[in-house]
Amino acid sequence: MDYYQILEVEKNASKDDIKRAFRQKARKLHPDVNKAPDAEERFKELGKAYETLMDDDKRALYDQYGEDGLKNAGYSSNGPFDFGFGDINDIFASFFGGMGGFGGEYRENPNAPKRGADLRMDIQIDFMDAMNGIEKELKIEHTETCEECNGTGFDKNAKETVCKTCGGHGRVQQNVRSILGSFTSVTTCPKCHGTGKSPDSFCKKCNGVGGVKKDKTIKIKIPKGVDTGSKIRLSNEGNAGKNGGNPGDLYVVLHVKESEKFIRDGADIHTILEITPVQAVLGDKATVETIDGAVEMSIPSGIQNLDKLLLKGRGVPFLGSSEQRGNHYVTIKIITPKKISKEEEKLYKALYDIQKADDKTGKDNIIDKVKTALGK
Repeated sequence: MDYYQILEVEKNASKDDIKRAFRQKARKLHPDVNKAPDAEERFKELGKAYETLMDDDKRALYDQYGEDGLKNAGYSSNGPFDFGFGDINDIFASFFGGMGGFGGEYRENPNAPKRGADLRMDIQIDFMDAMNGIEKELKIEHTETCEECNGTGFDKNAKETVCKTCGGHGRVQQNVRSILGSFTSVTTCPKCHGTGKSPDSFCKKCNGVGGVKKDKTIKIKIPKGVDTGSKIRLSNEGNAGKNGGNPGDLYVVLHVKESEKFIRDGADIHTILEITPVQAVLGDKATVETIDGAVEMSIPSGIQNLDKLLLKGRGVPFLGSSEQRGNHYVTIKIITPKKISKEEEKLYKALYDIQKADDKTGKDNIIDKVKTALGK
């Protein structure tokens, strides 16, 4: 599927354009409005497109590699609304003006499945682990549905009665006076949370919450080429949902340690290679450390200080691709020796005289001097 076509926007659309397009199409596709058999599925696709294109990292991956790139980078494709629609009540209600909605009133069904909260975890990984990819075990703490009460919060032997606070309506009405006059507000019942029911006893294991905190060890696959700020989404590893709703997701945010050997610039790697003046003049072969290991490269004669040599395809692996990579650039740094031997000093002086010679005859004479200085 093409996310831009789903939202009917251009590929260079701004976030404001995307948000505007999403709101317009959501009005038409929301299952509470559109009774077509495929309305729910089309609304989910709309949600996936909106979530992806509103996230800079995901959008860049999608533009380059499509949905496969998102999956390979560890992003789930469920979209922000998953299989329930209670998560967008705040957005959808705004279409019709705050609490207004169909027939002048729009309220979330308190007994409808509600998706659990998303969680975030920040972890630090080594530079080379980010280059090569790694599988790690993480210990997380999240809320799981209480097995004792199956998430209801009620004691299994409890008797449900009509909520005395709201009379079973799930909402309470309040009259508020202000300098502008009196007005009436309707809010969700704080006692039964909108269900209209009240048990005579609550679950002792979860204290009526419906969920319990648990530690869990999970495995996470970190792909090659991640960088600081990269996010990996683990579906259904967030907090438990309510009323049978799906759990939220866990977002793992990566922080990559800096390397002592390599400098990263996007998909490219930079290193510095120190050479002597003799190597710079005559050329040489040198061993260069790359993220793949040691590589031998040629130094051309006459190379200048701060010149760059290219090791093509030796840079950072592209996220979502098993073949494409950046480059490795080697910056040459010519080091002048601080201490030299007497023999080296004679040679440098002879070379200096050669450079000062004006004609070939003079140079020939100087060459003889160099030979003499070297004892040849």
